[in-house]
Formats: sequence, C-alpha cells, structure tokens
Amino acid sequence: MTTEQTDRAAVGLRSERGPILLSVMLSVGLVAIDATILATAVPAVVEDLGGFTQFPWLFSIYLLAQAISVPIYGKLADLRGRKPIMLLGVGLFVLGSILCGFAWSMPALIAFRLIQGLGAGAIQPIGMTIIGDIYSVAERARVQGYIASVWGISSFVGPALGGVFADYISWRWIFFVNIPLGLAAAWVLVRRFQENVVRGTTKPKIDYWGTILLAVGGSLLLLGLLEGGVMWDWDSVASIVILAVSVVLLVAFVLVERKAPEPVLPLWVLGHRVLNSANSSALLIGVLMVGLSTYVPLYAQGVLGTSALVAGFALAAMTLGWPIAASVAGRIYLRVGFRTTMLMGSVIVVVGSGLLLTVSASSSVLYLALACFVIGVGLGFSASPAVVAAQSSVDWRSRGVVTGANMFARSVGSAVGVAIFGAVANSVVASRLGDSHEDLEHLPGEVLAPAIHDVYYGAALAAVLLIVAVVFMPNRVQEQPRG
Repeated sequence: MTTEQTDRAAVGLRSERGPILLSVMLSVGLVAIDATILATAVPAVVEDLGGFTQFPWLFSIYLLAQAISVPIYGKLADLRGRKPIMLLGVGLFVLGSILCGFAWSMPALIAFRLIQGLGAGAIQPIGMTIIGDIYSVAERARVQGYIASVWGISSFVGPALGGVFADYISWRWIFFVNIPLGLAAAWVLVRRFQENVVRGTTKPKIDYWGTILLAVGGSLLLLGLLEGGVMWDWDSVASIVILAVSVVLLVAFVLVERKAPEPVLPLWVLGHRVLNSANSSALLIGVLMVGLSTYVPLYAQGVLGTSALVAGFALAAMTLGWPIAASVAGRIYLRVGFRTTMLMGSVIVVVGSGLLLTVSASSSVLYLALACFVIGVGLGFSASPAVVAAQSSVDWRSRGVVTGANMFARSVGSAVGVAIFGAVANSVVASRLGDSHEDLEHLPGEVLAPAIHDVYYGAALAAVLLIVAVVFMPNRVQEQPRG
C-alpha cells in the first residue's frame, strides 16, 4: 500500500479530476437521498393512491432490484467500461423517478420503483469503482471524506425535503427532485470523464446463463428472506418453495460459473483473503444497519413515546457518525493499516451495541441517539477501509466485480438481518400474547420493549462477529496498477 502524500488541491473539487468526483457525488446523492426521503412521505402517498397493505413493497422491490443488479453491473463495467454503465444507471434512476412522479396507483408506483432500483444498482458500486480507478489508495483517503459528506448531508436533507414536499407541495416532488441532480451528474460525466477501457485480445463473451441464474435465484432468496414471516409464514408452502427454488438456482449458478469464460461473479472472489474479509464485514454491516434502521425508530416511538420525526432523527445520528468516521478513516489506515483501522471500528461498534443494550423505557431519546451515533462511527471506520482494500487488491479488469460483490454482500446481510431480527421480535411477542397478535407497530410499550431489546442482543452478536471477520484482513495490501 502506497504511503505517498497527497495535496488537498490535487483531489478536491477544483482539481483536474474534480468534475468527475462531483459527478460521482451527485449520482451517489440520488441514492442517498432516496434512502430517507420516501419514508417521510409514505402517509401522503397512501392517502393519495391508497394501497396501505402494499406500501412496504415500495421499499422491498427497490432493494431487490438494487441488490440483484449490483454484481451484474460490476461485471459489465469491467467488460465495457465504467462510463456507459454509470450513465445507464443514472438514466434508469431518472426515468424511474419521472414515472414514479406520475404514478396513478400503488401497483404502478411499485413497478416504477423497480426501475429506480435497477438504476441504483449501477450508481453506487460503479461510482465507488470510478473513484478506485482515478485515485490511488493515499488519494482515496481524502476522497472518502467527500463521498461520506453526501450521505451525511442526505441523512438530514432527505427527511426534511420529504416532509416539506408531502405537507406543502406534493409527494410527487420527492421523485421529481431527482431529475436535475441526475441530468447534472450525467452531463458532467459525459463531458469530463475519459477512460481507457482495458480489453482482452479476444471479444468478451457475456455470461447470459450466469446472469439469469444469479438474477432469478438471488431475487427469490432475498424475496423469501424479506417477506418470510411478513407476507407468509416461515413454514408455509410459499416460503418453503421460494427458498428451495432459490437454493437450487444458486447451486446451478455456481456450476455454470465454474465453466464460464467470462463469469459474472468469478469464483476466485470466494477464495481471496482480502475479499473474504471485506465481504464478510459488509454482510455483517448490512445486518447491523437493518437492525438499527428498522427497530430504533420503532423503539423511540412505541416505547419512549416520541414523534415519528424525533425517532427519525435519533436514527439519523448513526448516518451522521458514519460519514464523520469515514472521512477520517483514510488518514488512519494509511498510517496504521487496514486491519488495525477496521478493528478499531469494530470495537467501537461493540461499545455502541453495549450502550444500546442499556437503553430502557425510562431512557432519554438523546441517549438512544448517542448509542446510534457511536455505532455509526464504528461502521464508518470499518466499512470504508474494507472497500478500499478490496479495490486495491485487484487490477482494473476485476475492480468492478469486487466492488459489486462487496455491495451485494451488504444487501444480502440486510435481507438476512430482516429475517432474523423479525423472527426474534415476533417470537418474543408471541410468547407473551400468543400467535394471534397485532403487528409490531401497534403493540403496547411494555410488550414491544423486551421484543426489541432481544433484537439489540442480536445486533451485539453481529458486532462481535464483525471483529472476527476483520481479524482476517491483512494490515497492508499491495495496490495493483491502475489501467
């Protein structure tokens, strides 16, 4: 890993590469704002379009499309270049946003959210891959601060814009606001980003069977994990069939990838020490993120008695701590190494999880926010170095694949977290009220509190496992030449 010193002007927005960095920031901003803006406006959307029982699919279909398309886009970026795939992602996201803004029913809005999710699946990993291409490890230590600032700003701007649009203008503008951002990002990318695509001596062969098997098998697996215990019981025929078919298709995917000349997800990724540690960490970070984002607001409202807005800002403390830590992490891993920095972060996550376990019905919401902030700081020190280490360990032709695999691992972790934490919470509630109980949102605080407290124990266990995953990360990674 290089220890070259970087000048702030050499990597800032005013530098020669500044416009490319700005276009990536604008593109990532589309995904970052979307992560928070829609949740605030859901009541207004349901009031206008109806379909209260269907609205969770606004989030599920988006996450499914994003998660499954990530590794596919990563491989296409390695074969065709980053620029066309990034422009495709931005174009799909803007198209989906326009259609969402004109949606006439809840099913139509759900379908258009699928298009948005397909766009998001390209934007986030390819944006990070572009950063890996044009900046060295030492330079990325500073650039991480710029990318992290996008998420930090979005954590506050998203809920505020969602509330303003829903209350004073129209919920449809939470989608229309993406149009100028997307067009600006695409325009700068077209004008200023020139890349040298590294191609082999023979024409690349697209792995169509691998792509289909991964898309369908992965979609069914995530669908089964996301909706098991929600749309259908875990032991129902629907759940068993969906999960069984997903396993069969994913086994077939592995067999196909072993013989494919250009596999969409090369199996060597699974035997690479740096990538195994980075992807295992990403999976556990996904578990922790969903545990917080799903149950902290619910605890704040149902147990502590706060409003939805206050509960949202309690969770925003995590998304504030994350970018602050990520912007500092680069300077630390250049000095002490990747493993040491990630270990420090994972220990901080454990400390934050311990604070979360001490939250009770008599606690202040500020104390809950403090625990979230500490966990966010730890995740920032753990996640950012993992992505940089993974990118640095491979050459140009594999960088898109490994970045996509890392993002995919985080998405799978989120789906697994939803399934496990949902089962834990529901089992606690069932033991107290019997099987015929209301959904978690309508339970009294004295029943809800112990259920979510057990979820926090699960999050603490995931934090400890994060330390184990990080231990296998090398402290120094030899940076591969950039194409």
